[in-house]
Amino acid sequence: MAVIEARNLTYTYPGSTRPAIQDVALTIKKGEFVILTGPSGCGKTTLCRCFNGLIPHFYQGELEGNLVVAGLRVVEHPISELARHVGFVFQNPENQLFALSVEKDVAFGLENIGMPREEMQKQVDWALQMTGTEDLRERAPHELSGGQQQRVAIASVLAMRPEVMVLDEPTSFLDPFGAQTIFEVISRLNKELGITVVLVEHRLDLASKYADHVIVMDEGRIVLDGGPREIFDSEEARLIGVGIPKAIRLYQVLKREGVHLKKVPLTSEEASQLLKEVFFHD
Repeated sequence: MAVIEARNLTYTYPGSTRPAIQDVALTIKKGEFVILTGPSGCGKTTLCRCFNGLIPHFYQGELEGNLVVAGLRVVEHPISELARHVGFVFQNPENQLFALSVEKDVAFGLENIGMPREEMQKQVDWALQMTGTEDLRERAPHELSGGQQQRVAIASVLAMRPEVMVLDEPTSFLDPFGAQTIFEVISRLNKELGITVVLVEHRLDLASKYADHVIVMDEGRIVLDGGPREIFDSEEARLIGVGIPKAIRLYQVLKREGVHLKKVPLTSEEASQLLKEVFFHD
């Protein structure tokens, strides 16, 4: 069952002479973990802004084609309605944290839709618990580390219980350990709650193992769309400049040397296990 479906989607920003995205066609199924990647400036963020209605309701411009998210045609429904179905986590968490405490930030969206206080408290507690930020509830967001801020930003979106969570390079300000923590949180929400995840990301060494669907964009168009093993192992991905995970680069070198693994590995742990099966099998 598709939760996001786009057909012939083209958008041009006001004052621009060329489209930021062009003839985009995609289907994202309910419960998928999708990585959206590609070179800088290829249209990833623009496409994500369409998913939650920022385009065309905030950024005016010219939108053509058809986009349906969670059963709603985006052009026909305001951002406030789409926000109940699609949560958006920005690249810099400071852009969406502004209250005096973490708890107030997480409650903000629920207050805006008029949720009763008792139910709102349950939702806030649940979102803090799911993101491992319960002990931060009384802290001021500006006092937190980058990784803590990003987990609070995710909690503030999660409290709305969205069907879809869109994250625009949420680890770009974090070190590898902080990034790994965020990916683990996102994966848990995907696996345990069935939330559809659309993750814009360049750090594919860390993120690829969580994905079951990869979409690669280039110059405003979708050029590759499929499973992570086939996409990252393709010559097209290399030529576009996608950051191929190191485990897959090793697989490709071994293949050229005549060493054939049973499948394309996504992580170093997986590559190690596959190599053991080749060289130390009974």
